[in-house]
This record gives sequence, C-alpha cells and structure tokens, in this order.
Amino acid sequence: MFYSKFRHIAAAGALALIATIPLAACGDPSVSPRPAQAAENESTAPSQAGKTPSVSARAGNADPGVARQPAGQKPAKPKTVKPAPPRPATPEPATTKPTGTCYGAVRHDLDLHNNELALVKSMCFHTGGVLRLQGIGPGLVTATPGRLVSSNYEGGVVDLRFVRPGTVTVTIPQDEQTYTITVVVVS
Repeated sequence: MFYSKFRHIAAAGALALIATIPLAACGDPSVSPRPAQAAENESTAPSQAGKTPSVSARAGNADPGVARQPAGQKPAKPKTVKPAPPRPATPEPATTKPTGTCYGAVRHDLDLHNNELALVKSMCFHTGGVLRLQGIGPGLVTATPGRLVSSNYEGGVVDLRFVRPGTVTVTIPQDEQTYTITVVVVS
C-alpha cells in the first residue's frame, strides 16, 4: 500500500513537470531568445539598462553569437568615423596672393584714374615686389629713401620695385594735392 501512494505522488509530480515545461519554453522571451530573435528584439525594444539580466545571462548559457551586456552597464554607442579629405595628387603652385596682410613679391597695379588715393594709406610688400602706378606723368612720383627702391617710367606707368627691406614713403601728386603711401618692405 505504501508503494501505491508513492506511485500516485510520483505520477502527479511527473504530470506537473510535463505540463509546465512546454509553458516555460513558450513563456517569457527574456529567458533565452534565439539569435535571430535577440537581434530583432534589440532593434525594436526600448533600452533595458535598468532591468535585471535574464536567467540565462546570469547562468552563462547565452546562445553562440549573441552578446550579453553586463548588468548595470549601458550599451556603447558606435562612433561615426568621417573620412579624411583627399589630398591633391600634385603640389599646389605657389600663390601670388598676399600672405597675411602683406603682398608677396608680386606686382600690384594701382590705377590713379579709378582709385581714390586718400583711402590708400599704407601697403606691405616682400622684397622684389612691384607697385605699378598707372596714369601719371614722368618725374611726378617720388620714393624715399631711394636706396630701397628701383624706379622705372614708361608710357604713363611708374614701376616701383622694392629691392631692400625697410620703409619707403611714396608721394603722388594729383589734382593739386599730394598723397602719401607708406610702403613697408619685408624680406
């Protein structure tokens, strides 16, 4: 008689296990998702940083290929890498534009008929630079000190080539006034 009670208890326990195993397998998806379901759940579910890790993550039974985030850590955000701008294949040619506030060793044309000389107070050139004054008669433009500049006149155009570093004062008479331009020459 003792064996029959024991059989009834064992049979009831087996039936209870048989009834709960399928329910547990189809139950909560956070217990042990398949890899395809895990990727799908991560892209559609809100962040679970505040929740406790699942049973399989605590036990270390994660499916292969599925990374589990340690408890208490937020998922890392991927960094966006911007590609570097392409470098030119050939070196760029030397520019003739002024460097900073100073013209290089270039020619700067100043048309005396179209420019307001009262607005041109000072200029800066590198050694070898030329100030070309267009529209003036011979012998009217002076540049002092003369040792820093080489002057040339031809056909209403005065070329002032700055040959040494220093400060040159250029005086230009026009319309009963004399205008002064201070030119700083650097090497």
